[in-house]
Amino acid sequence: MVQGPHPAPPRTPVRPVRPAGDAAARPAEAETRRTGPEKVTGAQSIVRSLEEVGVEVVFGIPGGAILPTYDPLMDSAKVRHVLVRHEQGGGHAAAGYAYSSDKVGVTMATSGPGATNLVTAIADANMDSVPMVAITGQVGAPLIGTDAFQEADIVGITLPITKHNYLVTDPDDIPRTIAEAFHIASSGRPGPVLVDIAKSAMQSETTFSWPQDVQLPGYHPVTRPHAKQVREAARLLATARRPVLYVGGGVIRARASELLRRLTDLSGAPAVTTLMARGALPDSHPQHLGMPGMHGTVAAVAALQKADLVVALGARFDDRVTGKLSSFAPNATVVHADIDPAEIGKNKRVDVPIVGDLREVIADLLPELEREHELHGKPDLEAWWRQLDAWRETFPLGYDEPTDGHLAPQHVISRIGELTGPEAIYAAGVGQHQMWAAQFIRYERPNSWINSGGLGTMGFSVPAAMGAKVGAPDRTVWAIDGDGCFQMTNQELATCTINEIPIKVAVINNSSLGMVRQWQTLFYESRYSNTDLHTGHGTVRVPDFVKLADAYGAVGLRCETKADVDATIKRALEIDDRPVVVDFTVSRDSMVWPMVAAGVSNDDIQYARGISPAWDRED
Repeated sequence: MVQGPHPAPPRTPVRPVRPAGDAAARPAEAETRRTGPEKVTGAQSIVRSLEEVGVEVVFGIPGGAILPTYDPLMDSAKVRHVLVRHEQGGGHAAAGYAYSSDKVGVTMATSGPGATNLVTAIADANMDSVPMVAITGQVGAPLIGTDAFQEADIVGITLPITKHNYLVTDPDDIPRTIAEAFHIASSGRPGPVLVDIAKSAMQSETTFSWPQDVQLPGYHPVTRPHAKQVREAARLLATARRPVLYVGGGVIRARASELLRRLTDLSGAPAVTTLMARGALPDSHPQHLGMPGMHGTVAAVAALQKADLVVALGARFDDRVTGKLSSFAPNATVVHADIDPAEIGKNKRVDVPIVGDLREVIADLLPELEREHELHGKPDLEAWWRQLDAWRETFPLGYDEPTDGHLAPQHVISRIGELTGPEAIYAAGVGQHQMWAAQFIRYERPNSWINSGGLGTMGFSVPAAMGAKVGAPDRTVWAIDGDGCFQMTNQELATCTINEIPIKVAVINNSSLGMVRQWQTLFYESRYSNTDLHTGHGTVRVPDFVKLADAYGAVGLRCETKADVDATIKRALEIDDRPVVVDFTVSRDSMVWPMVAAGVSNDDIQYARGISPAWDRED
């Protein structure tokens, strides 16, 4: 029996899911065809299914309910298992792997606490549209619902935070269910799928038969956009006087970055890339205004506020970008293209809705825009660009040097980016260091920036960087972390050392929960309630991150002066046989600017403390 969250109308075929290759490349399958169905255990069927769908890496931890699967997994020549130190780390590692490899990330855990430890990582992947399959063990089918040892209703728990989920109690259903899970996770709007499999199903005998196609009633993601809507979007883009391309992470998920660059060039419009879209358009592109939103550039925020046309591509109009929603882009006509129809009009009223895969949307939009230019000429955007360039010149990203003798975190992060280069992957935790990494590292390619955008998960960086390095072993991977975030998941350094995954970790150590402290400074009269971590500014370091790195078999470095920043980063870059942790002692008084306070209008952006751009509200 397979249970999912949706009713099951009559089945209709969708598409084949078989990986490239023929029967000759799969001797076991060819033998099955000659001699009939192969008898296996349900656990063996799970491993065979993972091999058939093309899984190369699984991040997980064994336990009682999943243990039957770990026995045949040991014999697989195709699937590598990485033993993580915490299930949350395994989930974030699967996400990092998905980011860097453009494949579905896979994590595995046992029942009860093993499964519930995955909840944060699953919710994180759901918010940021990361393709992931989580396989969990469940107590035996006769015990389900009896409060058996290590039983938890993980299907019910994760129902709101997965794209789909399954409970499998019949071993015959395993291949079809896993095929469906990978198809759902990777098609349409990507997301996490959970497959919970009863231990009794793993231990029972079954026949292995891989489905030749996936049949999913009611699941038919729309990829082709409506031609009329695309033509209208092209007309608006060709005639607007103050257009803005509002680019979200959907562009990266759709692998549409090159098409986006062509659209930007052709339209002449400015583009802004959200936190999830950093790298979708190169930062060096002259029409790129940077990141919009709460900690976006003044030019990006102002452009959206003053636009007469906003073309949203794979963006959610989330509160961190819009600020007070009723005052966001008040005079703009809105075109919204997204593969998920539920996002269109969810937060902001839309004038031209376009449902479809962004590769196909932009590919169709380009010739229509060219046709509009041929008929009516290109729009005159000279005055618009004069205003945009004035904002860029007057309000560039910058920072003040600390007066307390500690490092400026912005300087440290910018030097990491400059010395490492745009081919690297940068994974951030959540907080001030995340915003500085988004602001002060220049991103020139997609899938070079990994962070927890929607859920804002502390502890994301180290395991995500680990997974990213597994998915892209030839690329340098930095985890840009805070001292608060780092202490949540740094046990995965052991995983990195043992499995020879040489990530580099920059701990931006201000001895505080920095973003919370910034809010306490600005909104709570500097009453610092429970934000002091005592990790490096006092005479005793608790913990000493250099010693901690050494205990995990990594290289520990510390940098406390500006004169040593470059040399320390270069030393970290030279080490490539084990993980490196660099403890950068930075000022706790450094703040992230610009800033739009939560719940206020983007018109009230502060460029720095006490400085508001206050652009003209009337044209």
